[in-house]
This record gives sequence, structure tokens and C-alpha cells, in this order.
Amino acid sequence: MEHLIENKSIAYEKAGSHEDNRYEKIHNVVFESSSEASLLVAKEIAELIVEKNEKGETCVLGLATGSSPIRVYDELVKMHREGGLSFKNVVSFNLDEYFPMNPESIHSYHHFMNEHLFNHIDIPKENINIPDGTIAQEDIKEYCQEYEKRIKSYGGIDFQLLGIGRTGHIGFNEPGSHYNSITRSITLDQLTREDASSGFHGIENVPKKAITMGVGTVFLSKRIVLLAWGHKKAEVVKETIEGEILPQIPATYLQEHLNTTMVLNTEAASMLTRYESPWLVGEVQWTEPLMKRAVVWLCSKVEKSILRLTDKDYNENGLASLIAEKGSSYQLNIDMFNKLQHTISGWPGGKPNADDSNRPERKSPERKRVIIFSPHPDDDVISMGGTFDRLVEQGHEVHIAYQTSGNIAVSNADALKFAEVAMDFLPNGGGVDKLLKAAQGIRNQQENEIDPIEVRELKGLIRKRESIAATRYLEVPDAQVHFLTLPFYETGTIKKNPLSKEDILIVKNLISEIKPHQVYAAGDLADPHGTHKVCLDAVFKALAELKSQPYMKDCWLWLYRGAWHEWDIHEIDMAVPMSPDQVLRKRRAIFFHQSQKDGVLFQGEDLREFWVRAEERNKETAQRYRELGLADYAAIEAFKRFDY
Repeated sequence: MEHLIENKSIAYEKAGSHEDNRYEKIHNVVFESSSEASLLVAKEIAELIVEKNEKGETCVLGLATGSSPIRVYDELVKMHREGGLSFKNVVSFNLDEYFPMNPESIHSYHHFMNEHLFNHIDIPKENINIPDGTIAQEDIKEYCQEYEKRIKSYGGIDFQLLGIGRTGHIGFNEPGSHYNSITRSITLDQLTREDASSGFHGIENVPKKAITMGVGTVFLSKRIVLLAWGHKKAEVVKETIEGEILPQIPATYLQEHLNTTMVLNTEAASMLTRYESPWLVGEVQWTEPLMKRAVVWLCSKVEKSILRLTDKDYNENGLASLIAEKGSSYQLNIDMFNKLQHTISGWPGGKPNADDSNRPERKSPERKRVIIFSPHPDDDVISMGGTFDRLVEQGHEVHIAYQTSGNIAVSNADALKFAEVAMDFLPNGGGVDKLLKAAQGIRNQQENEIDPIEVRELKGLIRKRESIAATRYLEVPDAQVHFLTLPFYETGTIKKNPLSKEDILIVKNLISEIKPHQVYAAGDLADPHGTHKVCLDAVFKALAELKSQPYMKDCWLWLYRGAWHEWDIHEIDMAVPMSPDQVLRKRRAIFFHQSQKDGVLFQGEDLREFWVRAEERNKETAQRYRELGLADYAAIEAFKRFDY
């Protein structure tokens, strides 16, 4: 299908576009960073506002909520404050709102838009249109018709910003939505409600209905830009761009819109054919990483282990050029088998007095200083608890650095329980007044209020003591456990502050003090609230500033995943196997984080408990190694080495 992209930004073309291939049916551009992509989208919106203003015309924007457009709104606010961009000629129409929903609620899209955009720009209040979640049920149909008429009265939407849900919904147009649907009431898909459950502190609190613009309404927009970030959007992005047009995936209707661009980061684009199997799209340069990816992909496709692959398997599945370059499947299979087998090591700190030429880690120094950076106070044991245990057992000096307090992830019920236990135990102690204030603050807290400082401190202490219980179980001295409490996190709300120089300095000072040979950090960027990304940036920036120090030449950085996502086999540089006994030890270490075990507040789209999802992912990684014909283990934790 050919597309006439009439107004797409030249900046997109320069930054991340590509030649069309037979698989892709929607124009899309891919960026390494969602921040860079968001800036370009904001620039396109700003240029349109200015152009319309110069012509004396109104600029009609269709706006979305959710995590994807937040950075775009941040950039627009910055352009207003620092560049004088005026929104006085802008009329906005939001896609949707939960129903029923009080606009003053922190869960409402009215609140979201005010917090992220409208309170910080000069758009006239009367020009803001967001569906009303408080109207009477019997008035919804008439209200929706009036919403449609108001959009038409301005000549339609000039620029529509969209996100995409895992069901393929745009706005709240859930699977089954009709191509010609207009603004209406809709029942939310169970998966949509599960994805929203963390923000509502449980799926039982998520409304079952919403008011949304229809697919037909969106389709009449003159320009559409859809944003998608992160691994968890990769599958639906592939279906939207490469799949058939299906009512079950409403975003696929955009294949027939003549001026749509999907703006993606590399994680969201990772399952597109040109990234997942580029040899099917055109000629490729066969680097070692690409060969490894191709062989692992082929094993999965033909359901064979590496050493059983034949020339026929390669030739019939688009890999003839690889065999032509390597001569035959025989030597290629052996080479790839050995490379993958060599990633497996039961010595994550290096094996002393052994040949390390085919091992992922150095043998020297025999006893390494190690820092494990944990964004939240349980990521260390959830994502690499087995490796953590192995490093301690093998005599390395292991330091744990908890980057945030994790206080917002403790429920009021848990916090009150701990406060009341403490008050019962120490009725006349010096801290009782503070505990009384905390308990009173919890009991009197209104729905939209952030936690008082005493409550936040109490919740932070709960996470701290749970962490120390786990590190003691794994035999780490208390002096080697560091609570950094990075300031960016301490807002009391889900929305965090930007990473600051103070945050980076705290991380930098710890690294300078310990002078580590190994640093482990969370590269699991599918975290739905972005804390992992900010914490990883803090580590990256600290390491970059310290790079000139002599001790840094001996410091290797290993990235772990596991809480939200796992490394693909071809990406793994070190695979640390676990025995059944070690799997149980890891589980017990996770259990010390009792406030996060049952009814966790920020679970994301995966409804399994963290210990279950981590254990099953570790077993799945081991299974994939086994299916490739490699060593057979109960579970494996995976790491990727990063050159900073």
C-alpha cells in the first residue's frame, strides 16, 4: 500500500526515517531516544501553531493522555516559557475521559492535562475541551453529539496526537470499534483496565467505562502523529504497521490515513521486520551480533537446536546470503554454538586461576569490589538475586546501592500496620509523636492529597528495613548497604522531578568511594513509571564524569533486567545459571520485601507477583538456552555488558 504523506516533518525524515519495504504499511520513524523524538514532535506542533497564527487562523489540536506524550508537553511548556510560543490561537480537544470521573480527581484526564500542559501555558480556558466524566448517564448520547459538532465548528482537527494501548486502542476505541465510530460511551477492555490499575491502586478502582472520540472522528484529522515507547508496545506496533486492518486492532485503521506518522523509539520498533529480521527486507552486512541474532531467530522458526540447522534451513528462510558468506552451515553452527555457550558462567565475578579468554568476566582481581545499583529497594533481589548471592558466596566485596526510597509503593494499610505495631511496642518512646502524626495523616488523608512528610518517611523506613532484612539473609554486612534516596524521586507522587546534578553527584560520590571493578545497574526500561530510566541515566552520567579516573579503566558495567522485561538470547553477554536451591534462596530474599509481595501498588500490566514473574522469566531464559542445544539449567539470570 502506498501512502501520500503530505505534511510530515522534514526533521523526521533526516532523523529516523527509512525506505519503504513490503512489510510496512504506515509511515514511521525510529529514534534511539524518546526524548529526541518528543522534541521533534513538539517542534512540529509549535511550527503549526505559529503558521496558523501568522495567517490569523485558529490551530485545532487533538490531544492525548498517558505516559507517551508527557515529554512532548514538557517541550511545549518550555517553548512557551523560554521561546515565547503563545497558545492563544489554539483550541484543544482531548480524546477521552474515564466515566464516571470527577475532574478534580488525580485520576482524571482533566487533572493530567492541567498538570502537564494547560496550567503552564496561555491557552484560553474556554478553548479547552475535555470530555465530561460527570454528566448523567441519560445525557451521554446528546453530550457526545455536541462534542462532535464543536469539533466540526472549528473545521476539524489540524493535528491529532495519539498514543497506543496494548490492545491496539487509540483513544479508548477498544478492539471491535467500527471504522466510522464517533464520540461515544464505551466499555473498557479488561487489558486496558489492568494497564491502568497501578495508577488507581488496584484494578477494582479503575472505571469500567469511558467517553472517547471515535475512530471516524480521529480519522478526519488533517495530520496524525502516534507515539509509542518501550518494549511493551513492540508487539502492537508491529501488528499496527505490518498487519492486516482489523477491528480487533483499531490502530490498524490508520494504514488508510494519508497523513499519519508513527514516532517510535528503538524498543517500541524492535519487533518490526527490518529490526527483528532485517535479512528479510534487503541486503545486510553480516556482523557477529547480527549473525547471532539470525541463528537464534532461525532456531526458533524451524524449531531446531543450533547444531541441527542445515543449509536448507538457512536458504529457505531468507538467510542464503549468510551461508554464501560463511561457506556452509556446519562451521557457522559450531561458531555460534560456542559463542552462546561461552556466555554461560557460574562465576559472575570471574573465575580465579582459570583461562578467562572465553569467559564473560576477567579472572583478576580475584576479589572484586562490586556495586549493585537497585532503582527501587527490591530490584536487586528480583532481577539478579541469584547472581547477587553467587557474588557474595564467591568472596567478592558486594555493595548494594538503593537509589530511591520506594516510599510511594507502600500502601496506607501497610504503613498504618507498622506504625501501630511500633506505638504498641514503644508507647512512651521518643518517636511516638512522629508515629502518631503519621498514623493520623493516613487516617485523615483525602483521595487527592499526597502523603504528609511523616507518612513518606515511615513508608521509606519500611522499604529500608525490608531491604536490610534481605541483604542480611544474603550475608552482606550492613555497612555495605547504601540508601541514596535520590532527590528526583521524593515528590510524594507518581510524577517525579527531572534528574538533577545533585542526583548525579550522590551516585558519583559512592562510585568514587568504592572504586568498583564491577557495576550492575537496571537496564529494564519497560518500568511503567520511568524510575528505572532515570536511575540508569544517573549511573551513566556519573560514570561518564568519572571516566578519566585511573581506577575506572578496571570498572565494567553490567546491565540487568527481569522485573519488567528480559534480554533476548542474542543480546546476552553473561548468563548466570541457578540451581533449584539457588532459585529458592532468591525467592526467600524477595519475600523479605513483604510490603511488595501481596497487592503491590505499581504492578504494571503483568499481574503476577514480582517473585513469580522473575522466577518464571529466569526459567524461560534457561529453557531457551536448552532449546538451542546449550547447557541445561533450572534457571538463568541474564546480563549485557555496556561500554560507557
